[in-house]
Amino acid sequence: MNRSTLIGFLGKDAQCRTTRTNNIPYTVLSLATRTSWKHKTTGEYVSRTEWHRCIAWGKRGERAASLLKGTHLQVEGELRSREYVEKVGEKKDKIDVKRRVWEIRVDSILNLDRAKRDQGGIAPNAEATDLPF
Repeated sequence: MNRSTLIGFLGKDAQCRTTRTNNIPYTVLSLATRTSWKHKTTGEYVSRTEWHRCIAWGKRGERAASLLKGTHLQVEGELRSREYVEKVGEKKDKIDVKRRVWEIRVDSILNLDRAKRDQGGIAPNAEATDLPF
């Protein structure tokens, strides 16, 4: 079973793009997750941040396009890799280098931001923040 669940914060606003060949729209999310632990010898807490490229297609991608930097999200989907060839080097001496990237093909997005308070009450759109995409 290939299933990934990530909880983190967007590092930048969602980016809307289209495929080169078919002009199919998709949205790219750059999600940061953090792991923290206590160092065995020093006793200090250490943390590590990982960045994840998440790709949302179709209606899910259209709705994800409005997400902004700093949004707290839970993203679920399938971990996939893909390869591409990059030209590296000086103009005359460029060589082809095969690269592999790992991405999450998004199946669901849940906005975990808390509803904003407006003079002690819940904002009118607060219910929408808890709906999965």
